[in-house]
Amino acid sequence: MKIIAVHGNGGGSTRFDRVSSHFPASIDFVAVDLPGFNGVPVDPSLRDVAGYADHLAELIDQHRGPDPVVVLGHGIGGSIALDLASRRPDTMDGLILHAPVGADLDTRLFPKVMSTKPVRELIRWMIAARPLRPIWRRLFFPIGAPNANIDTFFEGYRTCASFGQMFEIIDADWFESLDPVRELPVTLLWGEHDRVLKSGQTDAIAAKAPNAERVIEPGWDHFPMLEQPEEYAHVIAGLADDLVASTSH
Repeated sequence: MKIIAVHGNGGGSTRFDRVSSHFPASIDFVAVDLPGFNGVPVDPSLRDVAGYADHLAELIDQHRGPDPVVVLGHGIGGSIALDLASRRPDTMDGLILHAPVGADLDTRLFPKVMSTKPVRELIRWMIAARPLRPIWRRLFFPIGAPNANIDTFFEGYRTCASFGQMFEIIDADWFESLDPVRELPVTLLWGEHDRVLKSGQTDAIAAKAPNAERVIEPGWDHFPMLEQPEEYAHVIAGLADDLVASTSH
């Protein structure tokens, strides 16, 4: 089996660096980078979520082999993967949505704050700023992770050219327009203590994947792939196995 992981906003494939070595040999784990993230050039033709989703389909094709493919999307990576599954479910054999962005975008405070470009650029700069890093470290990583990985995480925001665009294209209108994913097996995954995208959003996301299994992991915050990589790999591997098994019955 192949698991293709899609990162959240401000980051890139490096967010999964601590995870890959913990998967069993039967799983080929591949983390990809979207345009405008982790040094990948911006693609000016990508102007909506569907465009990024179709680009993700191309990345999946590049890594496709004879084995089933499960897509793991975290944050905005989950949003883009959900869009792809909604329109082109044949591009994957299963989908794990880990705290995807999409629920309550018209009522939550943070999306409203990020509605203008100057504010988005200011927030991006602040997250990347080295003097503020001790504050962000406590906020984003309450459990803890190695300093080298944390520094890579925050530096990702400094060069993330598509950070602001995600707040423009992933909005309530986009989410409302999505057709529900009914045939493809889907798992909705959330950390019980996620403070970035709270697990209470699961119900709203489930409206777009009505047959999905819901999994709330105790002890997880928003970035368990960095804080608890071995446990994260174990959980993801198990969920992917279950998704693939469900398609063979």
